[in-house]
Amino acid sequence: MDDRYEKYTRLKFDRPHDHLLRVRISAGTKHNLMDPELHQELGTVWHDVEADKETSAVLLAAEGENFSSGGNIKRSPDKYEFSERLRTITETQKMVYNMINCPKPIISAVRGWAVGAGLAAALLADICIVSKDAKLLDGHTRIGVAAGDHAVMLWPLLCGMAKSKYYLLTCDTLGGEEAERIGLVAMAVDDAELDNKALEVAAKLALGAPNAISWTKHALNNWFRQAGPLFDASMAFEMASFFGPEVLEGRKAVLEKRPADFYKTSS
Repeated sequence: MDDRYEKYTRLKFDRPHDHLLRVRISAGTKHNLMDPELHQELGTVWHDVEADKETSAVLLAAEGENFSSGGNIKRSPDKYEFSERLRTITETQKMVYNMINCPKPIISAVRGWAVGAGLAAALLADICIVSKDAKLLDGHTRIGVAAGDHAVMLWPLLCGMAKSKYYLLTCDTLGGEEAERIGLVAMAVDDAELDNKALEVAAKLALGAPNAISWTKHALNNWFRQAGPLFDASMAFEMASFFGPEVLEGRKAVLEKRPADFYKTSS
């Protein structure tokens, strides 16, 4: 394996096929929580992929039963320093824009939970293949935070405004089959078939015409680039939410497994 990948501690790398790099999320926790190290690595790895002349396509997967359950909400939002919030914005921008701008096709294989920033990484892939049993959740508003990360940029283009508003405002969980039905993901397959199907698609792209595929990806992703100001605004609103009272009540309610009382908190 190329030395450039030795610096990563939350990602593992191998080459299951010619010209194909498999990147596995390996956070060392049951749900592959998105700790600061994983969040940072998922933003920077795409520059190394772009510079890797042996790689023509990337398969993004995860070790364990879950793709990634997102950030750890056990740490109270009021414990974060302002500098940490600024770093989060920068790292999120890197993950979103670096995946969009990476000239090589990215295929994601998703099983179990994909939540928050974990869901962002899954859906930012050019082709997202999920297990029918997968559970996709953007739970920002449930904890009193505006939907940021990726959703305002991606979801309306992938599945339309009506479904985007429904799932982003209600925070209902999407099963893999429903995610495919509404167009949020490319394909949903039986869990036993997920790894082989994702590898099959990734290997096909890895052996395809690299320039033609890269240029087609670049042209298509101009739709996302046009939505860049929407993404930037959503990130700003998300960060602003962390300095208000709603996130304190929302987080506490989730941890206590009870409905949140946002009106009592805001009064």
